[in-house]
Amino acid sequence: MSEPLTIISLFNLSIAFIPVFIVVFILIKWHLPYKPTLIALTRMLVQLLLVGYFLTYIFASESAQVVLVLLIVMVLFSSKIALSNIKPMTNSLYFNAFLAISLSSVFTLLVITQGVLMIQPWYKAQTVIPLAGMIFASAMNSVSLCGERFYAEIAHNESYEKARNIAFHASMIPNINALLAVGIVSLPGMMTGQILSGTSPFIAARYQIMVMCMIFASAGLASACFLYLNKKTQSLPK
Repeated sequence: MSEPLTIISLFNLSIAFIPVFIVVFILIKWHLPYKPTLIALTRMLVQLLLVGYFLTYIFASESAQVVLVLLIVMVLFSSKIALSNIKPMTNSLYFNAFLAISLSSVFTLLVITQGVLMIQPWYKAQTVIPLAGMIFASAMNSVSLCGERFYAEIAHNESYEKARNIAFHASMIPNINALLAVGIVSLPGMMTGQILSGTSPFIAARYQIMVMCMIFASAGLASACFLYLNKKTQSLPK
């Protein structure tokens, strides 16, 4: 077994930005837009540092109420982001996205945390919040893809059934590709992190299988639920 992963000092962490700044330099040298990249990098740095501080408080609180509030906030924001490519965003459309993401994500989260991991108490933030984040993100991306494709097909006067099938298939392509590539092309984040921290690759592989299942399921269920809720929609919202 390898040694546990060492804590990264702030100075050592700054070294990771050397290749990043090289890419930024290339953007500047080639007269390409670099300000959006700088803004994105700054936001990433600030957001992750704040989240790290915030999660430390949540993990220490051991409060079911705090965990529930955070999960609700995550669903509210993910529902809005999922519809960012659909204009205008009506209240009914937002409600459908919220309902689709909520139902699919909560069901998947319960299956994983209570059926697979058997977490006690159920609101153990250190496990529930990271898993919920992956599940909500998967559902959000899937709803975003299927929603955009669904209304594009409806705009081309396709029937609901054909538009639904095309949209569902399109939303699942990234997840199917991820299933095909995992272990051959890429080692996903959770498995890589566990291996780097000294966990046996065999144990890390089990966790990664669990993660791949929950991401695939949450994406498929969210898309199917969203498309079903929009069954009566035969045109873009006015």
